Amino acid sequence: MSDIPYAQIVQAAKDAGAAIMGIYAQDFDVHTKDDNSPLTEADMAAHRTITRALESLTPDIPILSEESENAPWEARRQWTRYWLVDPLDGTKEFVKKNGEFTVNIALIDRGEPVWGVVHAPALGSTYHGGTATEGAWKELESGESHPIRVQTPPTGKTGWRIMGSRSHQSEAFKEFVADFEQPDIKSVGSSLKICLVAEGEADLYPRLGPTCEWDTGAAHAVLLGAGGQLNHAETGEPLRYNQSDSVLNPFFIAKAS
Repeated sequence: MSDIPYAQIVQAAKDAGAAIMGIYAQDFDVHTKDDNSPLTEADMAAHRTITRALESLTPDIPILSEESENAPWEARRQWTRYWLVDPLDGTKEFVKKNGEFTVNIALIDRGEPVWGVVHAPALGSTYHGGTATEGAWKELESGESHPIRVQTPPTGKTGWRIMGSRSHQSEAFKEFVADFEQPDIKSVGSSLKICLVAEGEADLYPRLGPTCEWDTGAAHAVLLGAGGQLNHAETGEPLRYNQSDSVLNPFFIAKAS
């Protein structure tokens, strides 16, 4: 996909991150969307920054953003390629000011996330890559960049590093980790959980609760580029996108192999 200016899309994510951080440093208003999730002026500033860049750089590729009016399914089902965007993933983390929020931009091709960028502006980290670029990388604020790769997971029941919540573990999560002996439970917000699997800092991330496609597309692409998988929790099939009117994901498991 040599027609995609990947470096410029990464820069668009960073520009959106800069817009977010300008608001992060101030007092800001929080509104509630129809689904009771929080929305800040930072979400909209990032959305405008990204959509302007994508419309300029790739005018023939449609955009599906969390903060835009969703295209009707009759139109969306005809898309072969599109940009899937979450301008600010982890708005709750943003409101808490813990730094664990991201800008997510993914390129979806025939239902598969083939490339993505996940930018964590407060942490100074950017992940990007996918099968379209045959690899994945982590870039630091200093400009240092290095390839990332999943780590080979343990073969037995011990030594596992699993992404989850230390303080709010659901019953489904508790049942899942019961199959492991004293796993190291790691906790972080937003799509960073998937990125930690991609860079070899965790072995598994079972998501046994609701998410939307824009929450996962970019990090999913990075994980694939790093040699990992993100599969339906029940069927084991790779997660696919834009397969129905709903943008809700099934429960899934992100893993090293």
